[in-house]
Amino acid sequence: MSISKILYTATATVTGGREGHAKSDDGVLDLQLVVPKGLGGPGGAGSNPEQLFAAGYAACFEGAVRFVARQQGVALKDASVTAHVGIGPREPTGFGIAVKLDVSLPGLDRAVAQELVDTAHRDICPYSHATRGNVDVQIALV
Repeated sequence: MSISKILYTATATVTGGREGHAKSDDGVLDLQLVVPKGLGGPGGAGSNPEQLFAAGYAACFEGAVRFVARQQGVALKDASVTAHVGIGPREPTGFGIAVKLDVSLPGLDRAVAQELVDTAHRDICPYSHATRGNVDVQIALV
């Protein structure tokens, strides 16, 4: 797969790794990174790569669902996506992530909602394209 035209490029710089600082080139994103307690760190005030990935994937996936709904003439009232991003050791070495997306599409027939979610995941969402074959992604209608 290749991209025929780049429409936007986000740029951020991190210094200090998981215990450092992240800042976007435009200064909008400017936050401290802290290793969570679950990974042996102090936790507390600050974010971590898994939270940032979860927020990005949730926002992107909801946008993809809304895009598909517009294409199919389906009105969405209160859609939301909650992303759970887990990290842990993988075989034979290193670490990997797993993702669970909880998608809420209240007021829609379940079959219609499932079709929107399936199409968004299969055809539209760039995070879904990027993770396919690399990350275990589970999607649930809630």
